[in-house]
Amino acid sequence: MSDYNKIHIPQIPAKTIVSAYTEYGWFGTNYTMNIYKGCCHGCIYCDSRSECYRIENFDTVRAKMNALDIISNDLRIKRKKGTVITGSMSDPYNPYERESELSREALKLIDYYKFGICIDTKSDLVVRDTDILQSIGNHSSAFVNFTVTTANDELCLMIEQNVSPTSKRIAAIKKMTAAGITCGILLMPILPYINDMENNIITIVKMAADAGVKWIYAGNDFGVTLRQNQREHYYTKIDGLFPGVKMKYIKTYGDRYFCAVPNKRLFYVFINECKKYNIMYDMSDIIKSVTPAVDEQLRLDI
Repeated sequence: MSDYNKIHIPQIPAKTIVSAYTEYGWFGTNYTMNIYKGCCHGCIYCDSRSECYRIENFDTVRAKMNALDIISNDLRIKRKKGTVITGSMSDPYNPYERESELSREALKLIDYYKFGICIDTKSDLVVRDTDILQSIGNHSSAFVNFTVTTANDELCLMIEQNVSPTSKRIAAIKKMTAAGITCGILLMPILPYINDMENNIITIVKMAADAGVKWIYAGNDFGVTLRQNQREHYYTKIDGLFPGVKMKYIKTYGDRYFCAVPNKRLFYVFINECKKYNIMYDMSDIIKSVTPAVDEQLRLDI
């Protein structure tokens, strides 16, 4: 493991990193874990930059001091086993992770203490940690969700400016599923007037099926959430990238929180394509598919 105190990444203090127990949260997970704070991916639509989350200097990644010691202690004192999710607020595979290996070492701790893991990411760097995910999968749930919003790499690098392009994420899924790691896709957000084309959705589902995903989760409808300073940031970005689209948003949605895509057929197209390839899309079905190992784990722990 690298000595991340010697790596040039800003650090912030933390008292705890693994959250309190929750009964089946997002994807049936029980604990959240964010080793880093902030994100440098530059996605124009990111909800995590909203003021309600109180993340100052959002675009600057900071590591939490003594993260591995804190995580080890957090896991050791948990009375219930379960699945830990990482990546909900800050991608665990940011550029610093290649050298710091904080996420990799945290996965080793999750394996050691016999917890499960769910990773949400936009980076193909997660492939590096396939060996640990395989080990975790021997006793608990272990799966990876890749966010994919467009089948077009050029558009991808416009709206997700500092991340692995879609083609690399799909290639990563192929490698991981071939190694026995369960993978899914987070098909969100779909941005009105930008990536809300039927052909985009159809192509993504086909690419996902070819890569071996078990599910594609898109919420209950296609669209984007906008609030507080995030709305201002998003409008500034799309005004430069997609001239005229900002005014469409203002006229169509006003100050609405959820901006649903105008094409009401689009979500049904998505569902039909998923059914065609036998890909899960309903969260309750997805949770049922990933929780048996956790249930067994909990029984053994009683």
